[in-house]
Amino acid sequence: MQISDLWHTYFQLSPEPRIWLIQLFMVVTATVCCNFVLMRFIDFAERVVGRTRSVWDNALLEAARVPVRLLVWVIGLSIAVEILEAVEPSALFAYAPDVRRVAFIVIGTLFLTRFITHMEQHLVDPQSTPKPMDRTTAQAVGKLLRLSVIITAVLIIMQSLGYSVSGVLAFGGIGGVAIGFASKDLLSNFFGGLMIYMDKPFAVGDWVRSPDRQIEGTVEDIGWRLTRIRTFDKRPLYIPNSMFASIVVENPSRMTHRRIFENLGIRYEDGPRMAAICHAVRGMLREHPGLDATQTQIVHFNRYGESHLEFMVYCFTKTTVWVEFHAVKEDVLLRIMQIVKDHGAEFAFPTQTLHLASVPPEAAGLPSREPAVPPLPVR
Repeated sequence: MQISDLWHTYFQLSPEPRIWLIQLFMVVTATVCCNFVLMRFIDFAERVVGRTRSVWDNALLEAARVPVRLLVWVIGLSIAVEILEAVEPSALFAYAPDVRRVAFIVIGTLFLTRFITHMEQHLVDPQSTPKPMDRTTAQAVGKLLRLSVIITAVLIIMQSLGYSVSGVLAFGGIGGVAIGFASKDLLSNFFGGLMIYMDKPFAVGDWVRSPDRQIEGTVEDIGWRLTRIRTFDKRPLYIPNSMFASIVVENPSRMTHRRIFENLGIRYEDGPRMAAICHAVRGMLREHPGLDATQTQIVHFNRYGESHLEFMVYCFTKTTVWVEFHAVKEDVLLRIMQIVKDHGAEFAFPTQTLHLASVPPEAAGLPSREPAVPPLPVR
């Protein structure tokens, strides 16, 4: 059999089972081979692009992996459907062009959303870019772009299926007022989340707390409606974004230093050593490697206590990490303890002294103690 005969037999549509079955087999085989070759090509391209450390190229290749595979299968299935339609016409095959168009739009939407997601991940990763973007800002922009892509894709799909997009938009404008009244809380939370993204009072990973409400923990996620905060006992708090517009929020994660503020007391009999102790503690604070000497440092005799003489220690650590701060504070307090001991003084503890004066029994209202009269001898 010549090549022209093979082409005429196997590369043209025919209702004969031995021909269209071989054609389907060839289509499936070609689809699998194309998938394999394209995946290997993407792997090779990722290795080449990895040497240049280009954020855009990496995100593009990572985003294209799944859509390219789906695109090849959609093309292969479309060819298979055409073969089956030629073999056995059916009314069901009339929907094949619409399904194919919708599939292409969905694949394009998937590619764009994946590209936005991978770009978001790369832009906040210090290993991918020398100047990483703020995570909260990147997430806000990524969510907005993905939402825009999805809405646009839905409108294009409706237009391709024969629906009037202008009518849909007009209906949305008329019903927007009713929807707005029905979902005012949802809209207030949406705009509350938008204000969080714009004002940036806190970001994902920050430790926040509110003196107005019992809110304290680490921010895990900032959504369009809710913000999830993980408390220190590992309980999740789901807070509507609109609440942050009416409460005070403190962000300890953005502190520049941590403060050590202690009032310590020594015994009254160690009063003559107070000035020397304060002077030695001031010198220790200035030389301590964990403290910032450029910040305020105060060590002074403060007040007379009920059972001690009190002096104040006020300084700031360089670190803001909670565990490291307590290690520095422990070292400072231990050094102060050694300084007090080296000066021959002791820390005071609550004591009371009771003074008893010598008072005659008559003045105290007690019966007088007269000498006992010895009994008379019995004869």
